[in-house]
Amino acid sequence: MRRLPLPLLLLVALHAPCAAGASLAQVLQEFDHDSHADLRAVVVLRDGALVAERYYNGQAQNGLHDMRSAGKSVTALLVGAAVARGQLATTGTVGQYWPEVAGSPAGQVVLDNLLTMRSGLAAFDEDAASPGNEDKLDEAPDPTAFVRGVPKAGAAGTLYRYNSLGAYIAGRVVERASGVELDTFAGSVLFAPLGITRWQWGRDVAGHAKGQGNLSLRPRDMARIGQLVLDDGVVDGKRVLASSWLQAALAPRVAIGEVDRYADHYGYFWYGKTYDVAGENVKVSFASGNGGNKIYVIPARRMVVAVASSAYGKPYGQRRSEDILKALLAAD
Repeated sequence: MRRLPLPLLLLVALHAPCAAGASLAQVLQEFDHDSHADLRAVVVLRDGALVAERYYNGQAQNGLHDMRSAGKSVTALLVGAAVARGQLATTGTVGQYWPEVAGSPAGQVVLDNLLTMRSGLAAFDEDAASPGNEDKLDEAPDPTAFVRGVPKAGAAGTLYRYNSLGAYIAGRVVERASGVELDTFAGSVLFAPLGITRWQWGRDVAGHAKGQGNLSLRPRDMARIGQLVLDDGVVDGKRVLASSWLQAALAPRVAIGEVDRYADHYGYFWYGKTYDVAGENVKVSFASGNGGNKIYVIPARRMVVAVASSAYGKPYGQRRSEDILKALLAAD
């Protein structure tokens, strides 16, 4: 069945005699009083219908928002689209698809390890001295040469180290495998089927879209991506992403709870966590970006929650987004 347009769905939700919907709206209203003026928007969908939505601190409904590293999760979906088209395989190495880095430590990394942050490369965003640190990548005058020069730090497939270099490499691999620029590929295989018509994707100095993040979307479109994941890759009865890929991307491949208080495990650039909500274990898969940008997918509640936040570099941003999620789950 084709869904109603979001503006009409919002009108229906606001006037329907639904206590749950009213509770969700009240939860969002409470965050008008947040002490930090950098929360931007929260959008809540259930079964594809818009049941609650609120904008904060001057964010316009149709304004684009930089969701930072939540873009990594979109890159993972694009890898899946390339896999479905037979353009690459996760068992292949980076160098197979990006010949310019073949022979380097990065070129020898198998994509499966790249997508789970276990590349074995000396890249760790929480260490400013790390050779493959994100800031160093952003400052590099020649990104390809930079990737070639990042040394190996350990055995691939063993140690989880959060880094943006791997997602950048994944984006370049998709470009080479598909034969088109990353954002062009995204536009045709992902955004167009979802009805996403406006976006901006930050580029490196060489003009390549940054697979590690800096993708700006409207908050409702962030939610649309979550709905695609919730619907197992199907939009309006048409398959956009392979079910097998989504299962692989969301699978608990690496336990990270000891190093990340906001997640239990990591898949292919997607996180997972189980919350205790009034004695019920609720599993949540999510995309996450600096400042508290989130796309939460909650299958048991048939819900998607998108949070847009500009608390970049501020620890409270992640905590606030989790507080919003918990409050919504408790009220639902």
